[in-house]
Amino acid sequence: MTYAVKEAFLTLQGEGVQSGSRAVFLRFAGCNLWSGREQDRANAQCRFCDTDFVGTDGEGGGKFADAQDLADHVERLWGDGHEQRLVVVTGGEPMLQLDQALIGALHKRGFRVAAESNGTLPAAPVDWLCISPKAGTKVVQRSGDELKLVWPQDGIDPAELESWDFRHFLVQPMDCADARGAIQSAVALAMARPRWRLSLQAHKIVGLA
Repeated sequence: MTYAVKEAFLTLQGEGVQSGSRAVFLRFAGCNLWSGREQDRANAQCRFCDTDFVGTDGEGGGKFADAQDLADHVERLWGDGHEQRLVVVTGGEPMLQLDQALIGALHKRGFRVAAESNGTLPAAPVDWLCISPKAGTKVVQRSGDELKLVWPQDGIDPAELESWDFRHFLVQPMDCADARGAIQSAVALAMARPRWRLSLQAHKIVGLA
């Protein structure tokens, strides 16, 4: 299988329970909820995405002939040392490309594999799974390690999500024009429903990609 990667680089994980951890960030190209083109945003299933996942021209991006080729690329980006190796696989929608061959190749190089998905496709068997549901979509992956709810979203009931099988429930303010309002709304949700914890995009606060 050929893998299309938008970008890949060494950084700190900026979101969720593993925030602050050194990681190789591996962003696959493509998504099943939006083409990534602005002219299509108004009619997309997900209309608030703030990520460029189109093409393979980003830092560390490209097309990789097979799982070994891409895993070698991830290992080079990590550099020396084997302690606490972590790769965060995202997109777009990573489950369009992430498969057992790549997971196995990364495991052989000592990486824990974390993935961030919209949950509309069954998840590959990774070491850490984050699902971020989008209103109006059919979420089939209702179990994992962390559920990250970008908030506010009309059409999603946090109380209903609490019946899903996750260890951690995180509410993250939407990156939008009314950023202050989104933060206040997320704080209010966490205060009203104690199962939820506030999660901020730390990489944007400290100036990382």
